[in-house]
Amino acid sequence: MQAEHLSLKILIIDDDEDDFFITSRYIKNIPGNNFTVEWCYDYNKAIELICSNEYGLYFVDYFLGAKTGLHLIKEAIAMKCEQPFILLTGIGNQAIDIEAMNAGAVDYLTKSELDPEKLERCIRYSYQRSKSIKALKANERKFRNIFERSADAVFISDEMLLFRDINDAATKLFGFAKNEFLSISLFDLLTVDEEKEKLFKAVEVKEDIEDREVVLKTKDGEIKNCTLSVSFEENEEGSYCQGIIHDITLMKKAEKATLRMEKRGVADRLVHVLAHEVRNPLNNINLSLEQLVPEIQHTDTKIYVDIIHRNSKRIESIIKELLNTSRPAEIVRSPLSLQTIIDESITAATDRLTLKKIDLKKDFPADDIVVLGDAEKLKIAVLNIIINAIEAMEPEKGKLGICLRYEKGRPQLIIEDNGCGISDENLSRLFEPYFTAKRNGMGLGLATTLNILQSHQAEVEVQSKLNEGSSFIISFTTYQPAENTLS
Repeated sequence: MQAEHLSLKILIIDDDEDDFFITSRYIKNIPGNNFTVEWCYDYNKAIELICSNEYGLYFVDYFLGAKTGLHLIKEAIAMKCEQPFILLTGIGNQAIDIEAMNAGAVDYLTKSELDPEKLERCIRYSYQRSKSIKALKANERKFRNIFERSADAVFISDEMLLFRDINDAATKLFGFAKNEFLSISLFDLLTVDEEKEKLFKAVEVKEDIEDREVVLKTKDGEIKNCTLSVSFEENEEGSYCQGIIHDITLMKKAEKATLRMEKRGVADRLVHVLAHEVRNPLNNINLSLEQLVPEIQHTDTKIYVDIIHRNSKRIESIIKELLNTSRPAEIVRSPLSLQTIIDESITAATDRLTLKKIDLKKDFPADDIVVLGDAEKLKIAVLNIIINAIEAMEPEKGKLGICLRYEKGRPQLIIEDNGCGISDENLSRLFEPYFTAKRNGMGLGLATTLNILQSHQAEVEVQSKLNEGSSFIISFTTYQPAENTLS
């Protein structure tokens, strides 16, 4: 862009009127100029004029009475002035030149060396540089706005994933204050050793990561399922990383719940088909057996008849149990205290806790947490989970924690142990009827528990690590008592 194509309003800030006239004359003698030149000799008045944003470029004398032009440039830039400043001085000095650049001036000129050609080149250079800086700042503001307002956690880190900058969404997701974040790395948030190893290998070869599923933990130890994307970048300062963490915890919970419901639906249909197909021939066997009993008097033969009779009854009992687990639990709803339900469930398990010398710790709020439900059914559900936890722990080493709290406005019960844990394969089948990892277990306890909790519109999540322990997290529906109204 040529100088003659510019149309600028220029302010010369100089306490020497003669110097102003000389400088302004040089500017006006620039061929094809379209510049409006004005003068200000007072420091404070100059600050006011700069704040008015009426000028496109400023020439500032180094000496301005008690203060210098450097003070003025620094003060103006601190007030977000983005127009270019050119520092003028009577004597050339490299130290002042460097100081001017550090203060924010785009150029530095010695008054004794001024002429129209030099000023034209300086104005053109300053204008173009200012335009580029404005564009960069506009882009920076735009991307900073995206960075800050993103619903996902966005971060900048060094090449070893030590956090340098994070957005507000990251602090909300993980519960760390910003200064706390800047003292940890992404590795500190990972919970699975295998995922740490994979990430470390990617860092070593600077391999970009795109939508990799990872399990991260918050400051409070809460587990978050997330997708992680990381890119490795270079700038003049060296290597750095930028990344996005997208929380998919709720989606994962929904997927698990849907899968569980689908599997439960298949199992329920299978149970009803089997019950129907088994009961018909079983009824025929029992009817035939009733006809044979009066005719069989021989002792040896009667033994076999009794065996058939007992096993027929056993088959009938199993069919009833299966049907009970596949039907929604019949509940009688009433307001009840969760603290009372849990305490009564613990009382029912006292003998087991005492015999295995389990260390029990309760964390309940002072005020009762009230839900709408069936007290007897809920006690069965809670007791089944407590018994499973006790049986998973070693005698004298077991620690059972039962915590009751509000989480995101919903009552939440957490029952955690330090037992043997559950494998990923078994975790996916945990609530299936007749599935059990116990030697003498029937596999109906947790199936019944799930049935009861689902009938109460409660959500259950299980987190477990082999040889470390398990946590059952039950979220209940908030109880909202009906308001009494006068008719």
